[in-house]
Amino acid sequence: MKSKYPVSRRDFLRLTSTAAAGAVILPFGMSFSDKAPAPMLRPFGRMKNKVTTLGLGGQASIQWTPEDVDPVSIITKAFDLGINYFDTSNVYDLSQLHYHEAFKKMNLIPGKPNYDKKLRESITLTSKTLMRWGKPGWEEQENVRNKSNGDDVQTAADDVRRSMSQIFGDGKGNYPEGSYVDIMLVHSLETIEEVDVLYKGIETPLSPDENCGALAVLRDFRDGTNLTGTNPKNEKLLKHIGFSGHKNPVAMIDIMQRDKYGLLDALLVSVNSNDHLYFNMKHNVIPLAKAKGIGVIGMKVFGAGTMYNQVPGFSREPDQIYRKVGSTSLPSNELIEYVLTTPGVDTLIIGIGQVDEDPLKCQLTQNYYGAQVKPDAMSQEKRRSIEAKTAQAAGERTNFFQLDKINMTPPRDVNQETKNGTTKITWQTAYAAADPISHYEIELDNKVIGKVDHKPQVLKSKPFVFETNKSGNFKVFTVDKAGHRA
Repeated sequence: MKSKYPVSRRDFLRLTSTAAAGAVILPFGMSFSDKAPAPMLRPFGRMKNKVTTLGLGGQASIQWTPEDVDPVSIITKAFDLGINYFDTSNVYDLSQLHYHEAFKKMNLIPGKPNYDKKLRESITLTSKTLMRWGKPGWEEQENVRNKSNGDDVQTAADDVRRSMSQIFGDGKGNYPEGSYVDIMLVHSLETIEEVDVLYKGIETPLSPDENCGALAVLRDFRDGTNLTGTNPKNEKLLKHIGFSGHKNPVAMIDIMQRDKYGLLDALLVSVNSNDHLYFNMKHNVIPLAKAKGIGVIGMKVFGAGTMYNQVPGFSREPDQIYRKVGSTSLPSNELIEYVLTTPGVDTLIIGIGQVDEDPLKCQLTQNYYGAQVKPDAMSQEKRRSIEAKTAQAAGERTNFFQLDKINMTPPRDVNQETKNGTTKITWQTAYAAADPISHYEIELDNKVIGKVDHKPQVLKSKPFVFETNKSGNFKVFTVDKAGHRA
């Protein structure tokens, strides 16, 4: 157990705000890592490992590295602090190779005489694939992306092996026995068309003459099977399957509602204090993930840097990486606390621009301290105060990666059927706006005759249901907790 840091969290964060204003305060005589308190842990869906409230993102300087930054030191410092969730991807340039160098230092390469199996089992390592198809020879389809940084990658199976080779092997296709990632995410899901492709071979029979989706391939590499023909060695190279989404709650809800197979264990989702200004995740996507036992990782806590007036888009160059610690007007810890007190969020990942021996100048140290919060640590008044403050940032377009705000929708796909004197009304979930949905009201001839409480609809095949022996012209309305109706 790490010893207690000599400055309380409250005082440390107060000093952080002062340091952001340019003051030179509190010279530390020794490494913060040596004095940091043990990190808080939270359950992670139905997965075995608990996760630290802060995880290390695989982008920022680990992906687009400035000349004066050592990306390996960022990763090893995270280990020193006790962080146990680590993120990377097959579309993050050199990120996986930087993890390889760090893992060599941390004795995390399987097959080596000094391999630290216990340490490896204590962390959750996640990579991602942006490939949607399971086999080569796929045809181009509108609104369906297939992408990897690997020149020879044609399928999700290629990306799985590429992760093993880059993180644990020689980076040329070879990797030692015992290599695995804990989670492989289907990366950046955006459209229903992509979901349709992903479920080919899951919802439909697998045929050697037909292509299949990435989910069928990832299942093979999770279970050590070769149903798709892409895993002839019956390797088990991943433990869990999940997906990530920045943009479209409709597609994200769809992939979860279609999962009656227990495939999805993890969700990486964009969420921050401006989420309510867009087609939001916190009332639509995250509650469904929790109802299905899926572990939830938050991302884009700082709006990909736009909260601090960085480029209005994803960073693409080393000189676009944000390397300061918050600001006096918008302390970084408040944005971190907001996400970690959003119901359903288990951990969050943040990319690091730089680390520093002075903890007041070190992004990783600051984020670590800011993340030591309990799920219920922030009052609604404080949440609203942070929302008001961040709503003005970056010309009110911090979350450029999300769809625009919608009005709360009526129930979808309402169906009415009468049999043996009983009328059965069914509908698919409505989508929430700025306030969570409370319930549905059923009207007959403009009079409310019934109410059905809203809860996350876990399967498309299990819609909301209301039955009555009355007959006539029925209508179903959505009602949110602020009293709005649609």
